Amino acid sequence: MLIHDEGQGVHALTLDRGDKGNALSSALVDALLAAIAAAHDRPQARALVLAGNGRHLCTGFDLSDLEQATEGDLLLRFVRVEQMLDAVWRSPLLTVALASGRTWGAGADLFCAAQERWALPDATFRFPGAAFGLVLGTRRLAARVGADTARAWVAGGLEIDAATAQAAGLVSHVGTREAFDAHVAALRAAADVIDAETRRAINAVTRDGDADADLAALVRSAARPGLKQRIVAYRAASTARR
Repeated sequence: MLIHDEGQGVHALTLDRGDKGNALSSALVDALLAAIAAAHDRPQARALVLAGNGRHLCTGFDLSDLEQATEGDLLLRFVRVEQMLDAVWRSPLLTVALASGRTWGAGADLFCAAQERWALPDATFRFPGAAFGLVLGTRRLAARVGADTARAWVAGGLEIDAATAQAAGLVSHVGTREAFDAHVAALRAAADVIDAETRRAINAVTRDGDADADLAALVRSAARPGLKQRIVAYRAASTARR
């Protein structure tokens, strides 16, 4: 479900549910949270790299068990996802993500939280949470692309291509997988120019926003009655459009 590659101060985490579009199941979110925390606990760690096996980085939430889930179950899942996104956003390490194929929903939010955001030319981005009343990751997106663009993308449920995302500031690099792999290899080989404590201090003071405020916004939106019904309606509408 999650592939770990730890070496030379670089922790590479690969989402390994290619047959499910690397959709975020509860187990995968828990595994990501644990792996990120473990990387943060290693004094020699310098970078955290996120990518996906198969065509897509991450197509969003795994809703295959939606029929059995209660609203409480869904709320807890979204809280855990927000905690994961915040862990990446506030990571003391250099965070690097590779978008490929569909990088949608919580997958797009995960990508957005990274410092270096690489994309393959075929990558597309969507932030559809507002369609079922969810506020998740919106402030971080606004920090990347500006408030007006973030509102337009979120409220419109727009599908954004890699070139447009780069022009807006969501994507920092567009290139081939080979170029990305070469960049990660260079990170592994590079000398550490500052000590770990200094790096952590710099990253801590350059992260904007209040983690508790982000979580509160998510909980307020998800706790509004009718969450499950809104998700069911969204999924039905999405299926009908295909």
